[in-house]
Amino acid sequence: MKTSHANTLTNYRWRICALIFFATTINYIDRQVIGLLKPVLEQELNWTETDYGNIVMAFSAAYALGLLVFGRIIDTIGSKLGYSISVIVWSLAAMAHALARSTFGFGAARALLGLGEAGNFPAAIKAAAEWFPKKERALATGIFNSGTNIGAVVAPILVPLILGWYGWQEAFLITGALGFIWVIAWIVYYEIPSRHKRISKEEYDYIHHDDVSNSSSENSHALGWSKLLRLRKTWAFVIGKFLTDPIWWFFLFWLPSYFATAFQVDFRKPSLHLVIIYTATTIGSIGGGYLSGWLINKGWEVSRARRTAMLVFAICVIPIVFAQYATNIWVAVGLISLAAASHQAWSANIFTTASDMFPKNTVSSVVGIGGMAGSVGGIIFPLITGHLLDYYKVLGDLTAGYNVLFMICGSSYLIAWLIMRWLTSSKSIE
Repeated sequence: MKTSHANTLTNYRWRICALIFFATTINYIDRQVIGLLKPVLEQELNWTETDYGNIVMAFSAAYALGLLVFGRIIDTIGSKLGYSISVIVWSLAAMAHALARSTFGFGAARALLGLGEAGNFPAAIKAAAEWFPKKERALATGIFNSGTNIGAVVAPILVPLILGWYGWQEAFLITGALGFIWVIAWIVYYEIPSRHKRISKEEYDYIHHDDVSNSSSENSHALGWSKLLRLRKTWAFVIGKFLTDPIWWFFLFWLPSYFATAFQVDFRKPSLHLVIIYTATTIGSIGGGYLSGWLINKGWEVSRARRTAMLVFAICVIPIVFAQYATNIWVAVGLISLAAASHQAWSANIFTTASDMFPKNTVSSVVGIGGMAGSVGGIIFPLITGHLLDYYKVLGDLTAGYNVLFMICGSSYLIAWLIMRWLTSSKSIE
């Protein structure tokens, strides 16, 4: 294989990664808008914390269903078409928020948004598995997963500016429209390796040389849900997502409210505090993917490298429990930044474990099942959060409610790691 040709296809792989990164960025911009507008919307629409918790739950419930459905659909129709449908649905839903005038209306818009956004990670992980060998896959996942952080950095700057210039309706309309631009680029640019006109046999073999089996062609038959649910390693992924995904959603949906409550931050203006937190998560996402890949390149066995990296990140979340003692906002920002960055490092690796353990034609289904479990946790945790905060609000000490939540956040990852370690002790996925 000629060097120039190899470099061309290598560059193509990383350009695909960049496209997925931008989709994930848009996904999280659209997802976070309501959290940033919460102080404005709760005054205008007289929301209680429970009302807001129910709206978040509507998103989470639809997201859970969407992950299961989109995971299977994408394994059936492919990442190119499946990803396009997902982005179109969620972009329309994001814009539909501008039409809502009631708690029910926002709940309905959030449900449709969750349904559409659920396709992002099953499609993204599948595309990464299609184009990257295992030793590069965690870094690729870390890079595009950092789009969640960039979206979370951009949103606290962009949304208050749009709110100040135009209004909250326009904030939903403008951010929602971004997805349609991305769909055009994806349709024009993306193709799977087996259909790519310029790929050589050497490049194709390089991508596939460390597959879990020789039967992992993009076009072969995927494992069904019933078989997947009988595998211990499926449940390892499921439980890992169930226990840790809700923590990230808490960071997205309630951190603005926490800082407004505990430190009187005005989110009608751009917030440097959230920008710092989500910038740290970008470093965590890419660094987390790099660490396990570096260990693999050093000769570590793949599962050992992923497992060790995830243990490090689980331990790094624990200090968030000390946020309850922070009287200075920058101490709280530092502790939350470490926890949020560690979550994204964990996320880059737990997503990659799915493509490590299962054939490429089944990856989206596994990610969908695990993602659904994470969303079920995301349904339960907002309900607990809303009722807990309303309880402490009645007592006149809302900050104490956040302290309890930070203790839950600090312990979830280590518990998840221990359970995953037990479930993956078997040598076979069968």
